Amino acid sequence: MRLIFYYSFLFAVVAIAFWRGRREERVAAVTCLVGTLVTALGAGAMSHRFADFNSLLFLADLGVFVSFLAIALRTERFWPIWVAGLQLTATSVHLLKLINPDLMRFVFGAALAFWSYPILALIAVGAFRTRLVEGWRRDLIA
Repeated sequence: MRLIFYYSFLFAVVAIAFWRGRREERVAAVTCLVGTLVTALGAGAMSHRFADFNSLLFLADLGVFVSFLAIALRTERFWPIWVAGLQLTATSVHLLKLINPDLMRFVFGAALAFWSYPILALIAVGAFRTRLVEGWRRDLIA
């Protein structure tokens, strides 16, 4: 049930980003989609998922972080900074697993998955607010 909710939320955010967002929101949404697909393909069987440090998952999360950081450094919007920071938190959890291999599988998986929801919510809010922010900019210039 959790996966159905997550994938529904993910696809809704991608749709919102393409409907209401600018380039930043679209790139962020597609980054989440690609990151999710790489994670799903590289995580292995559910029974072994998150049992050990997985370098492919770490590299996927690191790539997502780099993408979010690039968006945050290039945009005038504030939401990408939050998204990059939350993704950095999720990425650093991999290092905890590498340092402490005995970290419980459930804790490791929950720490990785938890941050996906606020990241998606921030992208959706950023996309919805795009026209509002552009209106404010037009009013300031006029």
